[in-house]
Amino acid sequence: MIVLEGARRMLAAALEAEVDAYVAELADQRDGRGRRLVVRNGHAEARTVTTGAGPIEVQAPRVND
Repeated sequence: MIVLEGARRMLAAALEAEVDAYVAELADQRDGRGRRLVVRNGHAEARTVTTGAGPIEVQAPRVND
């Protein structure tokens, strides 16, 4: 159980970091009304991912772009 929880946390942290970097990279892009084109939008439904430690459920962050 400890290995599965560690794998879940690592994968979730990696997904969050990737989304944060993507949103930050495109933060200055705006539409005609001055609104950001790329924004975070909560989290997607949990998905089961098979790892070497076994299956884990992870919620990926959502992005509107």
